[in-house]
Amino acid sequence: MTISEALLPEFDQEMGHTRRTLDRLPDDKLGWKPHEKSMTMGQLAVHIASMLDWAVTTLQQDSFDYAPEGAPPYQPPVANSRNEVLAMFDKGLAASRAALAAVSDEQMGKPWSLLAGGKTIFTMPRSAVLRSMIMNHNVHHRAQLGVYLRLNDIPVPAIYGPSADEAGA
Repeated sequence: MTISEALLPEFDQEMGHTRRTLDRLPDDKLGWKPHEKSMTMGQLAVHIASMLDWAVTTLQQDSFDYAPEGAPPYQPPVANSRNEVLAMFDKGLAASRAALAAVSDEQMGKPWSLLAGGKTIFTMPRSAVLRSMIMNHNVHHRAQLGVYLRLNDIPVPAIYGPSADEAGA
């Protein structure tokens, strides 16, 4: 079994949970945030959805510089509705899943670096970047979005078992 074959079932499960969570996003609360230092609900949802594009970058390039010298820094995309967030997520999911299914074990073992202004922030094997900076990072922010939903009395979807909102369903 290849590394990608081992990761794909977990990837599919987690991305299914993520899509169900994003599907609860209310258009009228995109600007809501629980604290001044927090992202808005819309920014958080876009961050989650656009993370899948990073998987493609991780699997197909040797590095990414989010603030390259002499060029504009990375700017996250913007979405103005739940449907736009879901379309962004679905597009990224298809591309990242295809990239993951196609990557060889040799490529997964090669180092990948995150850079800022040409300076290395970290270097890890692609498989570790995919697991930590894409999948685990996605789960972390999905849980954060679940808290945002709860604070706005929006039913939280079941993830690893029933949620308080779906316990009897």
